Amino acid sequence: MAGNPVVTDWTTDFDHTDKAWAADPYPIMDELRDTCPVAHSDRFGGAWLPTRHEDVSAIANDTEHFTSRSIVVSEHRPPMELAPEGIAPPISSDPPFHAQARRMLLPVFSPQTIDKLEPSTRAYCQELLAALQGKDVVDAAADYAAHIPVRVIANMLGLPEEDGDKFRGFVLHVLEGVALPLEERIVGFQQLFEYLMPQINDRVANPKDDLISFLLASELDGKPLDPFHVVRTVALLLIAGIDTTWSAIGASIWHLAKSPTDLKRLVNEPELMPTAIEELLRAYAPVTMARLVKEDFEFQGCPMKAEDWVLLSFPAANRDPAFFENPDEVILDRSPNRHAAFGLGIHRCAGSHLARMEMRVALEEWVKVYPDFSLEDAGAVRWSGGQVRGPRVLPIQVGP
Repeated sequence: MAGNPVVTDWTTDFDHTDKAWAADPYPIMDELRDTCPVAHSDRFGGAWLPTRHEDVSAIANDTEHFTSRSIVVSEHRPPMELAPEGIAPPISSDPPFHAQARRMLLPVFSPQTIDKLEPSTRAYCQELLAALQGKDVVDAAADYAAHIPVRVIANMLGLPEEDGDKFRGFVLHVLEGVALPLEERIVGFQQLFEYLMPQINDRVANPKDDLISFLLASELDGKPLDPFHVVRTVALLLIAGIDTTWSAIGASIWHLAKSPTDLKRLVNEPELMPTAIEELLRAYAPVTMARLVKEDFEFQGCPMKAEDWVLLSFPAANRDPAFFENPDEVILDRSPNRHAAFGLGIHRCAGSHLARMEMRVALEEWVKVYPDFSLEDAGAVRWSGGQVRGPRVLPIQVGP
């Protein structure tokens, strides 16, 4: 992660890649919400961080003053010429292009389609857990959570399952390597696209029953989808489809490992799992999105400049006491629960049904095998930094 000086004043110099933020961002969010609800930093060429739900929601829904052409904060801005498609459509697309690009994906991620993936997902979770038998301590992140979304999204895209380590490497570079020099960032993106383009060219010549072929057969404005659009969308699905769910599953196991009452309740009341997942998503929302300011604009008294970054912290929105009662308490049967873990506005996650299914199945199978577990060493847990936060090292005591 690397490279930037340690933060000493979060109100004027915040950095979402700082080790303190990765370890535990919630006290920082609370302090900012009370003292400086829209914080500013000169880092990354100028960035803003709203921490109140109403502000995060307002910006997420404002496509007039904010562009989505890149949603990962770094030292570099993609050229304006990429709009309205953006760097990774549809998540980086602006209206009116966005609506068409998103609508094209919706059938692939419909509840009915996702239901068909559940048996294979469950079988794979069981396979992973069987391989852990006999161990007293397991790494629930590296040995379990990290593998599930890789297998699911690889199968959907028709990519080789054995390339999982490559996929996780791409995730690490794109989402956690934001402080790297531009030359290194470019090389990493080139490697990603050099991996994907042969797959796409192969589907052009030999269509298959997979998501890449589906995209190549799709149309926008009555025209076949351009392969350049396809490769950028596939890159998005690969990166976002892996890291977000990996992080959410790991964070959920981390919570249950340190919360024996909640664990016991889930074991004794398995019907509570869907509601519990919504609460775990609220409390440990992994994703923070970004926008770029289109032109000089004053927001809530803050003089935002053209090309400033704005970090939309959905985790901060989910911990706002003005929106949620007892926001720092995990209440497994919380209802209603209008959390923002899947985003707000037009870019709300199209893959939310997939993420929920993977989380539910992963946790159901985990607690069946391990109805009683705990953190082996709380100090050894390591969290990813940047815009997707989840445990990367998670030692769990599962044996006597």
